[in-house]
Amino acid sequence: MQIGTLSKRTGVSVRMLRYYEEEGLLTPERRTSGYRDYQAADEEIVRNIRILNEAGLKLDFIRRFLPCVSGDSPEFEPCSDLLAAMQQEISVLDDRIAGLRNSRKVLSGYLEKMAGA
Repeated sequence: MQIGTLSKRTGVSVRMLRYYEEEGLLTPERRTSGYRDYQAADEEIVRNIRILNEAGLKLDFIRRFLPCVSGDSPEFEPCSDLLAAMQQEISVLDDRIAGLRNSRKVLSGYLEKMAGA
């Protein structure tokens, strides 16, 4: 399939698909005309990239993690070398959540004071 078709099927812009290719996340075949030729497996890869990205993971991590992802869920195959990296990412997310909760508490306090004034 051509890049425009893949873009429509996945909801990812053509520009972003080209970026994924530049980053080594996608490796489409080339037709004799030079056009990219994406396969059904590429569609699954793009969907998994989106899922992992929406979970807050950066492309460097996704690049290492992507070979462990299969299916639409995503489900995970054993990739023990990434266990520590996943634990670190979860720790970073937990720290962000704690920071956001604290910021919300501070802002709520200011709002209460201003509304009561």
